[in-house]
Amino acid sequence: MRFRAQGREPALGLDCVGVVAVALARVGAEVTLPRDYRLRRGTLPPLALPPGLVACDGASPGDVLLLRVSPAQLHLAVRSERGLLHADAAVGRVVERPGEPPWPLVAAWRWCG
Repeated sequence: MRFRAQGREPALGLDCVGVVAVALARVGAEVTLPRDYRLRRGTLPPLALPPGLVACDGASPGDVLLLRVSPAQLHLAVRSERGLLHADAAVGRVVERPGEPPWPLVAAWRWCG
C-alpha cells in the first residue's frame, strides 16, 4: 500500500493517521477523520482516540503507538507481531518494520471496544 499525505483510503494510499484509522475500523471502531490534521508541535488530533481505546504499555500486537520522531513531529503506528506497522513517507509505502520502534514512545492505546 502506498504512502499518501492525508490518505484515508487504502486503495489510494495512507499516512500514519490513515493506517491507524483503517486498523481501528477493521476491529469495529468508529473513526471520523477531519479533512486536515497535523501531528506537529506535539499535538494529537482528537479523532485519533475514539471511545474504546484505553491507555496501555504498547507491547501487544494491535496496540496503537504515538511516537516522537523529532522534537516537533509525532507519528502514529500499530504494533504488529514482528514489530511496527506504519506509513513511511521516506519509502513511499506502508511498511512493517521489524523489532522495536526506533523512536521514543509518547503514549499507547489498546482497543477494548
